Amino acid sequence: MPLLCEKRGHVAILTLSRPEARNAWCQEYNEGFVDILPKLEADKEIRCVVLTGDPAGNAFSAGADLKNPRTHSHDSIADFLEELPSRRRSSAIALVTDFAKPMIAAVNGYAIGIGCIVSYCCDMIVASDAADWRLPQAGLGIMPAQGGSIRLARWVGRGNAMRAAYGFPIKAEEAYRIGLAQWLVPAAELMDQAMAVADHIASLPPLATQVTKESLRSGLEQPLPEAVLGDLYRFAMLELTEDKAESHQAWRERRRPSFKGR
Repeated sequence: MPLLCEKRGHVAILTLSRPEARNAWCQEYNEGFVDILPKLEADKEIRCVVLTGDPAGNAFSAGADLKNPRTHSHDSIADFLEELPSRRRSSAIALVTDFAKPMIAAVNGYAIGIGCIVSYCCDMIVASDAADWRLPQAGLGIMPAQGGSIRLARWVGRGNAMRAAYGFPIKAEEAYRIGLAQWLVPAAELMDQAMAVADHIASLPPLATQVTKESLRSGLEQPLPEAVLGDLYRFAMLELTEDKAESHQAWRERRRPSFKGR
């Protein structure tokens, strides 16, 4: 399977690995996410996930495989509508977006098309100085699918998203400047930085990190009063967890807390 999974302590590293094709997208990636992400959600030892591209491919993902004549095509709108439910269930974009635990994209080169979109479906981005985001779909007579340009606008604003949607690249330094990437490091330091971020998140109470993610993700879709009310319920729920009691007691005793996800 070209989607590789490695576990390091409380962190899982998912690698898009088709180096011979610059990690270009394929159906096996979607199948890999369908198989792996539910298992990682259920695995109590895993508290954070890093998504990256195989460095041998010199890219995060070069996007859709245009060498395949079936890419970006279907025989009829009826066939498309018939296949739509299964496509949505196996969509890596939806699976990454809805993943319950924090996920970090470590972007190590070109992130093109769907490879671009899936990076900002993660919660945070660590970029190498070689990172380069591109949405070439309009030039191919189509458009960014799965809400690709809309999702980007929620990171960097309407104007920057519109510019990217018309094929203008976002280079690493600009991505950091406009807030698409939260960390920018030399290429050789990318995974060290991504793991440092992931290990920090994994050191926090896991229920708190999941509920914090849920709050931010859902709150962005709601009017502020409803989002605030939802947070009050989430806050009250977390006050009753064992990890909350442990963190407060550890602070009082000036020791390192031990979290159990309960």
